[in-house]
Amino acid sequence: ISICRDLPNIEVITFSVNGISDLEPLHRCQNLSELYLRKNNISSLDELFYLKALPRLRVLWLAENPCCGPDPHRYRMTVLRNLPGLQKLDNQAVTEEELSQALVDGVEIKAPPARRSVESGWAESCARGAAGAAAEPRGELLRCGLEETDKTQEELDMKLVPRDKYSSFSSQETDCSRKKRNNILNAILLLMKELDAEGLEIIQQSVARRLQAFQKKELQEE
Repeated sequence: ISICRDLPNIEVITFSVNGISDLEPLHRCQNLSELYLRKNNISSLDELFYLKALPRLRVLWLAENPCCGPDPHRYRMTVLRNLPGLQKLDNQAVTEEELSQALVDGVEIKAPPARRSVESGWAESCARGAAGAAAEPRGELLRCGLEETDKTQEELDMKLVPRDKYSSFSSQETDCSRKKRNNILNAILLLMKELDAEGLEIIQQSVARRLQAFQKKELQEE
């Protein structure tokens, strides 16, 4: 997610089911208001340190990450103590009573997490990703990816792509390749929000040429 360092004006980010473990690249996204990180590899709540500097963050979905731990109350209180501006956490509205209780039961995070070597962190991330993929029912990753993509399209006020378009590709495609395609689509939709009229025209021309190339290839194959 290092690309987020170059997107200071982005407002909504959906990175659910992506194997993310490091939130440092998000600390420059000063306009970020909604952040969806469900089902990633975030192992420590110390990663919240990077979100504390985001003044407009109102919605956070962090559930189903290792950092949530075995105690849901302590987890929620710690998040709210460090991010008191949240209005919704894990799809549940935040109350004034919870914010007051968080000052007592939550743990204040004052420093960023300690980083291990790149090699060991990458190996662990891959291992967790493989284990998570094996544990997920087939089609779950695709379903989650579609849900997040649909939400991104709604936020950008774009016409939703019918879901049968996603499933109309080769039935031999693996869940991994489908997930990759959906993640790419998600990233493109988010980046389009950062473009001006001139940039969008360039994208439109590139897409038109790409479609023509695909159509030409299909005709040749026939």
